[in-house]
Amino acid sequence: MKQEYAYWMALAHTERMRTVRKNNLIVRCYEKEMDLSDFFHSDSSIWKETFELSDEETEWLQAAKAELPNYSFLAEDLLEQGYDMIPITSSDYPKALKVNLKKTYAPPLIYIKGNKRLLQEDSIAIVGSRQAGNTSLIFTDNIARRAAQEDKVVVSGYAKGVDKQALDSTLKYGGKSIVVLPQGITSFTSGFKALYKDIIAGRVLVLSTFQPKAPWNAGLAMARNIYIYGLATDIYVAESDNKGGTWSGVIDGLRKKRKVYVRQPAPLEKNANLLLIEKGAISVSLQGNACEAEIAMGIVDEPNCEYESLNNKIKKILKGQKLSSKEIIERLKLDWSSRKMTDYLQKMQDIEASNQSPKRFMIKDSNNEPTLF
Repeated sequence: MKQEYAYWMALAHTERMRTVRKNNLIVRCYEKEMDLSDFFHSDSSIWKETFELSDEETEWLQAAKAELPNYSFLAEDLLEQGYDMIPITSSDYPKALKVNLKKTYAPPLIYIKGNKRLLQEDSIAIVGSRQAGNTSLIFTDNIARRAAQEDKVVVSGYAKGVDKQALDSTLKYGGKSIVVLPQGITSFTSGFKALYKDIIAGRVLVLSTFQPKAPWNAGLAMARNIYIYGLATDIYVAESDNKGGTWSGVIDGLRKKRKVYVRQPAPLEKNANLLLIEKGAISVSLQGNACEAEIAMGIVDEPNCEYESLNNKIKKILKGQKLSSKEIIERLKLDWSSRKMTDYLQKMQDIEASNQSPKRFMIKDSNNEPTLF
């Protein structure tokens, strides 16, 4: 595989070619049992006929092919410095990226340094503003502490505000973290010095999708946000404006029916948290406990909502068995119709229905996740 890294770098950083086109090409090679080296050394006529590439795409890939000697040298240098590269076909590639971003946005190649086993563990993202207030930072600390207690990896960037608080709190409580960079992995020099002990101890993994030597810039900072969200199972929002990276990431997550938990703001707070909740995010207390569903049903009256969410209760009931809507209602002792419960269950991301009549519901089998896409 090491001799293939230069070809993966050439494809991953082919300028102007969209990610989905790169991934479609990878799938085609995968289906034909071709290595990327075989593809790059094929005649351009095969690129057009077999892989259905346009004249423009062929030109882009020819330019990328011309860079192979440089990529070969860079790949060798990266490995000698202790970095690693994980192509999307590798079993080490994080499943969460494929599931959440699919072919459209999943990066063909990632660069890492640290404990790569963290890429396969349960994870959450804690996101928010660089100028987050004290309450948001307390919330971030609470969520990081809970994640450490539940042995979940915390995914964040390395920006000031919520990002840095998420990382610092996670390490303070003995947890594990994935740091997603807004720059090339070799340009994170000061960060590696600060995190050296935690990387060596296996508590931190640093990850980048960009050209290894790319310096930080605002465009890359915006571009990397999708990977923070993509690496996480659940997303916690400490504080958001009504524009910018946090806002756009949450809106995209809600559109894809992902679980997004947003801190319930105080009445006089000036942020967009309430707007996100109105758009479908789950409201949570300062301690991170979900309450929206229970309030809607009148199950709880307490303002701090220190109760399990309805989703969690349903998943506990369904663990290891299949139940109908009526059976679930009876076990939860809810005054709901079967139709109302069925509609609710069909909106839950982790629940699927059988084909039998009446429908019986169960927790989705995580082993059914795609191996490539």
